[in-house]
Amino acid sequence: MTNGAPLAPQRSHVWQRPTGAVEDPYAWLIERTNPDTLAYLKAENAYSDAWFADHKTDIDAVFAEIKSRINEDDSSYPVEHRGWWYASRTEAGKSYAIHSRGRTVDTAKDEVLLDENVEAKQHEYFALSAFDISNDSNLLAWSYDIDGGEYYTIRIRDLRTGKDLPDVIENSTYGAVAWSANDEWLFYVMPDEQMRPWQVWRHRIGTPSTDDVLIVEESDERFFMGVGATRSGDWIVIEAGSKTSSEAWVIDAHNPTSTPISVAPRRDDVEYQVDHWGEHFVITTNLDALDFTVMLAPVDSPSQWSSFVPHVAGQRIAQFDCFADFAVMQRWVNAQQVISIVQRDGTSVPISVLDEPHEAEVDANPDYETSVVRLSYQSLTTPAVTAQYDVATRTLTTLKQIQTPHCDLSQYVSERVWAVASDGTRVPLDTVRHRSTPLNGTAPGLIYAYGSYEISVAPWFSAGRLSLLDRGWVWALAHPRGGGEMGRQWYLDGKFLQKRNTFTDTIACADHLASSGICDGNKLVVRGGSAGGLLVGACITIAPERFAGAIAEVPFVDVVSTMSDPLLPLTVTEWEEWGDPRTEPFASYMQSYSPYDNTRNVVYPKLYVTAGVNDPRVSYHEPTKWVAKMRNVSPETFVLFHCEMGAGHGGPSGRYEQWWDEARTLTFALHCVQ
Repeated sequence: MTNGAPLAPQRSHVWQRPTGAVEDPYAWLIERTNPDTLAYLKAENAYSDAWFADHKTDIDAVFAEIKSRINEDDSSYPVEHRGWWYASRTEAGKSYAIHSRGRTVDTAKDEVLLDENVEAKQHEYFALSAFDISNDSNLLAWSYDIDGGEYYTIRIRDLRTGKDLPDVIENSTYGAVAWSANDEWLFYVMPDEQMRPWQVWRHRIGTPSTDDVLIVEESDERFFMGVGATRSGDWIVIEAGSKTSSEAWVIDAHNPTSTPISVAPRRDDVEYQVDHWGEHFVITTNLDALDFTVMLAPVDSPSQWSSFVPHVAGQRIAQFDCFADFAVMQRWVNAQQVISIVQRDGTSVPISVLDEPHEAEVDANPDYETSVVRLSYQSLTTPAVTAQYDVATRTLTTLKQIQTPHCDLSQYVSERVWAVASDGTRVPLDTVRHRSTPLNGTAPGLIYAYGSYEISVAPWFSAGRLSLLDRGWVWALAHPRGGGEMGRQWYLDGKFLQKRNTFTDTIACADHLASSGICDGNKLVVRGGSAGGLLVGACITIAPERFAGAIAEVPFVDVVSTMSDPLLPLTVTEWEEWGDPRTEPFASYMQSYSPYDNTRNVVYPKLYVTAGVNDPRVSYHEPTKWVAKMRNVSPETFVLFHCEMGAGHGGPSGRYEQWWDEARTLTFALHCVQ
């Protein structure tokens, strides 16, 4: 150790790359069962625990603030489905949700279907995935993961008795189950050895899983499989999708043992999704439409597509949900979600929600025959609202809003500003602050960003974030290229050989916060997770002097080594996002921004890094290697590293543990600007 910080042993290892031989003395840390690996992880955890113990007073204060702003006894507004009202609730002192139903809104808590606290009782970690009610409302297909490794066990619960049937399906993938119309069959998805969902199976209720039937297998390692039932209940849809193309098959849900029918053969760079709408299938596709269009196809001729909703450049269609008499469409327009009602004749009406930047989502709407649609929305100053939109009267009614005790939300203000990247591109940036915080260049600031996979990050409300705002901070959500907030081209301009735009856009946002006087340029912290953790690592690699602190959660930072190994989980599918560094020009380009490969002897911002030893998405060894190398190469940089030893990509699973984890993270951020 140096200054009390652990130092990992160095062991010779050389990668042979197109760019030449590369020495990697920490490659051995990929050996998860190696006692030296475990010893190093434990030493790092002990080091970070000691630091957090020294700051326990601050952590306790932030945790108490978070807890005080959350109703520990709370419930969702019930959802009606086939004569039942379904709800979930939390209770004080319990970490997990309780799921229930009743015959009316007022009795929706009466019949407990599944208490996650009971199921989690014997486990350090618990995550519920599938939760799918059968068509006759008598059975529940549910699945769970108990270590964060994202292998799920599927069970079938008889809701008339409250007992699980003998049926057990082990090691399935997340979500993705579908009932046949007669509820005798359940479709589900299995992963391969690289954690890729690659097979769709059919299980007959009441039989052993060894009798299950393989329906579709995807041999192309770029493609993920999924399965689901249409809202109409008439069709099972099986989808295979890569990062750039897709194919779907349909099965008559009333004839579940029939052969799947391909909607349209896959074509390079053509994506499509399928829903059912009476006599037609609805196809949402990028065929000759960069930002997607909606087409119709006769049920008896699904490959014959005709135009329905035309393409609009820059207005990315993200979702199109069908109901008996109308459809609901969600677009991203100028970095803002817009939800519209689409009639059978193709005309549409947008639903107005909030004036400030916000998230607007289609909520749970399980019934096909309905005249109303549930929506949810929130913003940086508005806690989550569940609302109901009446299609005929065009009125929006609030059903429930999350309450935030002990705070006056009118004291916070949010706005959209625009930064200018080095190439002149305008980058949207959503900010929030306390009204009393002056915009005179003195406020500390935290900038959060993701910027990959065309994932669009909408502004969300956070009870924890208020602890920063109440201390005079400005919090900012950047939307760099690589996300999808400004349309498909925005994504394309931040991937492959344009990936550096993601990082330089974020740095430009930080520069704007400083130059415009919104924040003190010497008191900026950057935060992101997973691919957003790569963004954090790349930003402090490119501009270490720009930030006072950095929070990299489960960061994807050893880009070249991971993307060069097709045997690691998800690598092959990721080549369509990042490129294949086993060949040029990707080898040189990816190496130019990979944080691990570019760690050098400079003083980086104060850095907090997290990992999960069971993480199947970003292996624990990537952040572990990065920290080990930084401790050796840049000994003057202050680094804290915490690896969850019983969890995966999402960190701890219980809500109290999550609040405590957030209190630690926010305390670190506060320390960075002291």
